[in-house]
Amino acid sequence: MKAYTQLYELLSGPLFRFSYSLVKSNETAEEIVSDVFIKVWQIRNKLLEIENLTVYLYTIAKNFSLNHITQNSRHKKLLRLDHLDVEVLITVGGPAELCISADLVRQIQQVIRQLPPQCRLIFQLVKEDGLKYKEVAAILDISPLTVRNQLAIAIRKIGETLPAWLHPNMLAADKFSAS
Repeated sequence: MKAYTQLYELLSGPLFRFSYSLVKSNETAEEIVSDVFIKVWQIRNKLLEIENLTVYLYTIAKNFSLNHITQNSRHKKLLRLDHLDVEVLITVGGPAELCISADLVRQIQQVIRQLPPQCRLIFQLVKEDGLKYKEVAAILDISPLTVRNQLAIAIRKIGETLPAWLHPNMLAADKFSAS
């Protein structure tokens, strides 16, 4: 039970942000995260067989989110991630990030909103949630090379909006918090 609680505390926030970016509803995302952890509890005896638990939980959250969207859409057809309007927002949180003006943060948010859905989602998973390229590739069922390329596109486009005095490589090292 202690390990389950620790797992919940560690991953419930990132899983919520991930699910919210797909379903765009706080209540629905909370329900999905709850369902993910109910599923974990139901299969707790088989958890040792799972190679990467983080990837497994994100994959469950993705599937539950897509199922919810499909069940609640008018057309009732199976949706793909690249057809969704993924929402990723950034806020400043750390001391280094507080040096960034509110206007610059708005500019970066605008650039992120203009990225293609899959690119936005990859940016969130790698930069916000700290997942490795291989983990993101497994979750989204794409190649690690695609993850790398999409992240490079996102960082390049965000870097183009930064003033000359602010080095574009800052994005490679810093994380932005999703809300």
